[in-house]
Amino acid sequence: MTKIKCTVAYDGSQFHGYQVQPQKRTVQREIQAALARMHQGSTTKIVASGRTDAGVHAYGQVFHFESPLRIPLERWPMALNSLLPDDIYVRHAEAVPETFHARYDVKQKEYRYRLLTRPEPDLFRRAYTAHVAQPLDLEAMNQAAEVIVGTHDFSCFCAANTDVKDKVRTIFHLSVRQEKDDETVIRVVGSGFLYQMVRIITGTLLDVGKHQMAPERIAEIIAGGDRQAASATAPPQGLTLWKVTY
Repeated sequence: MTKIKCTVAYDGSQFHGYQVQPQKRTVQREIQAALARMHQGSTTKIVASGRTDAGVHAYGQVFHFESPLRIPLERWPMALNSLLPDDIYVRHAEAVPETFHARYDVKQKEYRYRLLTRPEPDLFRRAYTAHVAQPLDLEAMNQAAEVIVGTHDFSCFCAANTDVKDKVRTIFHLSVRQEKDDETVIRVVGSGFLYQMVRIITGTLLDVGKHQMAPERIAEIIAGGDRQAASATAPPQGLTLWKVTY
């Protein structure tokens, strides 16, 4: 058996998230179906670095699986892509030691949240950006972002319906910058993320950028640990899992 690590991109628009769900189209289900065809119907379970929600995209999601097939490593992406739908694309494959684990060995993850910042929406970018009609104060947003960077209990930025007990995480980098005339990107790198954490941080930074919340409030919100003190969860379509580092 060979343990194989794959890097995969997917357009999350037509998926009910990454993880297998009964009667739902998911990324995991599609990849495992392709592997089953390659293994003559035998179930091959994949293990990913983590889940993504419905509508969330990935450029650098990582998963591993084990296979007895003697396929040259450089041919695994082509073999899988020939069986996968056109909204999933395996970018890279490599052999890894038996001890490797796509979830537990993660050192850091990078997410990027893309905002369309102009008065009118763009129908052709609505699946990949969140529309914000009013101007944003990027300086204030970056001031707030500096407070979030570091190791904290991030209970305030975690969806209430989670059973995770330890909510301490480390954010290594968080910045907001304008990439195009009408697009702003929030980039966040951390040791790991709680359920909907990036989207709640984004929603809170948006309120700061709209002058609906002072940057100085962020420290109080984190210290209080109350989800209700933070802002609404930003929509999923602007979010992309960009990179996973081991």
